[in-house]
Amino acid sequence: EKTTSMVSDNTKIGTGLMFLGFTFLFLGIIFLFDSTLLALGDILFLTGLTLTIGASRTVRFFSRKDRIRGIIAFFGGVAMVLFRWPVIGMIMQIYGLVYLFGQFFPIAAASLKDVPVVGSVFRHPSVERFFSSFGGGGSGDRRAPV
Repeated sequence: EKTTSMVSDNTKIGTGLMFLGFTFLFLGIIFLFDSTLLALGDILFLTGLTLTIGASRTVRFFSRKDRIRGIIAFFGGVAMVLFRWPVIGMIMQIYGLVYLFGQFFPIAAASLKDVPVVGSVFRHPSVERFFSSFGGGGSGDRRAPV
């Protein structure tokens, strides 16, 4: 009996590419901001993101006027890494990602409160305060950024 998967092949490949991208970014940071590893990680991450959520949603996400500051910082950081300025590039990328996905951090933290091992960390009052400071605090109309 053949069962069909609810996840498309593009999504599976995209998720794998995003994982590889994060792996190369991690290795690039561990190896003292190796610009080649960081650039490869950036390219794999962006390719994986496009395959995972689709080209139109990726373009729509990265073309919203209310996120222009984060978009410029993120892609400027990618460019800086490609031009072999890895430390400045990674700082710009981190700023851009926090700006783009900051409203999603409280949602992710709330979900992680139910995870067995790390849940106790995310239930700690100081950690809760930290994550509630992103994206407008305790507003109830939060949704995922993509």
